[in-house]
Amino acid sequence: MKFTLSWLKDHLETDASLEDICDRLTMIGLEVESVDDKAALKPFVIARVLSAEKHPDADKLKVLSVDAGDGKPVQVVCGAPNARTGLIGAFAAPGTYVPGIDLTLSVGKIRGVESHGMMCSERELQMSDEHDGIIDLPDDAPLGTSFASYAGLDDPVIEINLTPNRPDCTGVFGIARDLAAAGLGTLKDATAKPVNGSGDCPVKVTIKAPDLCPGFALRMVSGVTNGPSPKWMQQRLLSIGLRPINALVDITNYVTFDRGRPLHVFDAAKVKGDLVVRRGQAGEKLLALDEREYEMTPEICVIADGNGIESIAGVMGGEHTGCDENTTDVLIESALWDPMNIARTGRDLGIITDARYRFERGVDPEFMVPGMELATRLVTDICGGKPTEAVIEGYKGHTPKIVPFPVAEVGRLTGLAVENKEALGILSRLGFTPDGSGDVVDVAVPSWRPDVDGKADLVEEVMRIHGVDEIALEPMTSHDAVNGRILTPLQVRTRTAKRALAVRGMMECVNWSFIPAAHAELFGGGNPELKLANPIAADMSDMRPSLLPGLLTAAQRNADRGAADVALFEVSGTYENDTAEGQRRVASGVRRATARAEGAGRHWAGNAPAVSVYDAKADAFAVLEACGAPADRLQATADAPAWYHPGRSGVIRLGPKIVLGHFGEIHPRTLEALDVSGPLCGFEVFVDAIPEPKRKPTRTKPRLDLSNFQAVSRDFAFVVDGAVEAAEIMRAAAGADRKLITAVKVFDIFEGASIGPGKKSIAIEVDIQPVDRTLTDEDFEALARAIIANVGKQTGGVLRQ
Repeated sequence: MKFTLSWLKDHLETDASLEDICDRLTMIGLEVESVDDKAALKPFVIARVLSAEKHPDADKLKVLSVDAGDGKPVQVVCGAPNARTGLIGAFAAPGTYVPGIDLTLSVGKIRGVESHGMMCSERELQMSDEHDGIIDLPDDAPLGTSFASYAGLDDPVIEINLTPNRPDCTGVFGIARDLAAAGLGTLKDATAKPVNGSGDCPVKVTIKAPDLCPGFALRMVSGVTNGPSPKWMQQRLLSIGLRPINALVDITNYVTFDRGRPLHVFDAAKVKGDLVVRRGQAGEKLLALDEREYEMTPEICVIADGNGIESIAGVMGGEHTGCDENTTDVLIESALWDPMNIARTGRDLGIITDARYRFERGVDPEFMVPGMELATRLVTDICGGKPTEAVIEGYKGHTPKIVPFPVAEVGRLTGLAVENKEALGILSRLGFTPDGSGDVVDVAVPSWRPDVDGKADLVEEVMRIHGVDEIALEPMTSHDAVNGRILTPLQVRTRTAKRALAVRGMMECVNWSFIPAAHAELFGGGNPELKLANPIAADMSDMRPSLLPGLLTAAQRNADRGAADVALFEVSGTYENDTAEGQRRVASGVRRATARAEGAGRHWAGNAPAVSVYDAKADAFAVLEACGAPADRLQATADAPAWYHPGRSGVIRLGPKIVLGHFGEIHPRTLEALDVSGPLCGFEVFVDAIPEPKRKPTRTKPRLDLSNFQAVSRDFAFVVDGAVEAAEIMRAAAGADRKLITAVKVFDIFEGASIGPGKKSIAIEVDIQPVDRTLTDEDFEALARAIIANVGKQTGGVLRQ
């Protein structure tokens, strides 16, 4: 929300400085995000053209001699048609930044003639779009003084960050009311006086969707002249980033920001018959004021006439009935709309407007008619014309909420010592109406505060106006004993997983929990329970069943911007159904191109290889090991989900039933569906599925099982069918004697004609650790026979000769 200091002072009688006003705004909950003090316009000064001679080498240029008030004329080359001797305008010397053309001036030659500055047009100072000539000031304009100060362009612009629960401060008047309640001035009376109309309005209103439109006010003003709006109004709109269009449109925009009351104007000559407020119908379309065509649905509220839809209610008007310079009769509309419906309509259609911003938060229902009266008065004052009587349909008045307020709650909830009289006085200054003087007071909530529902809300109002900075600082209580564990095991694992992946050179990513329906279906989603009833955008309709879609698309966005070798991870929630048990804690990551843990990109020793399934596997096992999973008992099987490349992926299991994650190269079909280019590999680890380790005594005990005897290793090569997995041979070998065999590792796999068709050779290294004595040759031979027999029995493998 932006406004200027002078605009604020239209409603607030105060001598406070800009700094004091900004500090107080932040303290009462209207956080100031930025202040533009218009310092960029200070270098522009008022100057007189002493002479204007024709350029020697250009027909449309003139060489001016300009006096900037210091008695030292400078030479300026100018192409404005109205440049003449005696003209007084705005001058910018070399070194001045000109905001309208985004350029810092310097001394230069134009067609061979030096130019030491610039005489400026209104567009170059962002006063308007006018650039046919330079600024022409009255003869009494003071030379050498600041043009910004003379023209009122040095009015500071304040921008505040409004929270969604403060619709009352979407207008400057509401902000002034809060500051006055905080003791920073006196609120001026801004009552909108009724305008006397003559005759009935020729256009009637019928509300066929009263659940979407609780009230509608309409009035015609005939005989208007719709030219440019006054300079003061244009300047205020420009200062907050709005482009002046014409007087009628500018008036609606001004009232929107001045009072938080959106309005709409129809060109009455283009309206056929009466207006009807109804639901849209499937197939109906509207060409809106942004020159885009929108298709309606029965969930959208519209304003229609005999020609069809003329406006998307509360969001945007139609191009057909818009007001232009030919408008002579205008219909002024001020209505109330259901906030939830406006929010949904805006999201469904992808429209963001100042009207939608206010209506979806809730406007003051009691200002519906006064807002129309205020707009009518501005129209008649600026554009002339004769108003008719107002048409008011559907509005049944506002019944204020009554909240019982135990005044002592202020002290209990905030720690502030605020007297009852002061607390009730603060509420009164904010527009609340306390009734009574006991310990519990009934407080009537004003119509412009739909966010206030209970006593805690009233306490908050008292606290922010009295001063959050008045809350005394209290040191935290010191405990005599050491605190127990604060974080849950899942929270600890989440932190540990993030650190483990960061150490491996991956960057943390935070994605939306919502993804497109097509992406959800690719990764095992599509559950109707996980579809959002009110998605914030059409492409964010489903709760994510996996973290990989967001990470893959994020990697592609980085690649599109030149960062092809990227490694990203996220540790967050995924969703299997709409129950608490259906939410999982997952650590996931992707690597793209050559973003391997060992380093990416070009190197003097040669280009790095592309990422593969082994990079994803290493990342997944690093997370599992960091989170305390028993790494020596983990198994990798080849039944990975369909979004991975078959044969280049795996599932990590702890025993046959517990699945701890999966990893692999992403399937080309999946990448194509996501519009992502590879190579890409990724993994997901289910952090919440890792069994908690058994609690160990805090006092460390010495290990008594260390052997004094030399460890020995033996190699074996087995010929097995091509479908047999290496892990099966490892398990079979280790099972031959679990007391002596401490580890089994695969060090070679060979396939070829010498082995036989459909066969392969897998070579393993078996680590043997004697425990109670030195093993003899007979012991080793017996153990070798047991290993060969166990592998043969479980896998069908035979010792390779």
